[in-house]
Amino acid sequence: MNTKLLMSVSAVVLGVTGVTLSFFPQEIAVILGMGESSDIVLQVLGALYFGFAMINWMAKASLIGGIYSRPVAAGNLAHFMMGALALTKLTFSGASLDYIWVAALAYSVFAVLFGYVFFTTPALSGKSG
Repeated sequence: MNTKLLMSVSAVVLGVTGVTLSFFPQEIAVILGMGESSDIVLQVLGALYFGFAMINWMAKASLIGGIYSRPVAAGNLAHFMMGALALTKLTFSGASLDYIWVAALAYSVFAVLFGYVFFTTPALSGKSG
C-alpha cells in the first residue's frame, strides 16, 4: 500500500478541517445548531485536527506499518476507528444530516486503510543487497 499517499491525503483532510474549525468556530456552531459556548470547544478540536495533520504530513516519508512508525499508525487507527463508530452510530440514530453521512463514510474509509497499514508489514521497495 502507498502509505505516502494515505498520509498525505489524511493530512490534507485533517488540516483543512482543523483550520476551518479554528478560524470559523462561530459560523460552524450556527450551522451545527450548537450553542454560543461551543466556540472554544470547536477551536480546540480544530487545534487537535491540525496537530494530527502536521504529524501525518511530517511522517508521510517514513516507512509505516508493522513495527515501523507504529505510534503514528496506532494513533491514526484509534482516531479514525472511534470517529467512524461514533459518526455511524449518529447516522443510524435518525439524524437526517447529509454531512454526517459524508463524515462517517470518510472516517470509515480512513479507519479501514489505517487498520490495514497497522496490521500488515510494509513491502520494502528497491533492490536488496
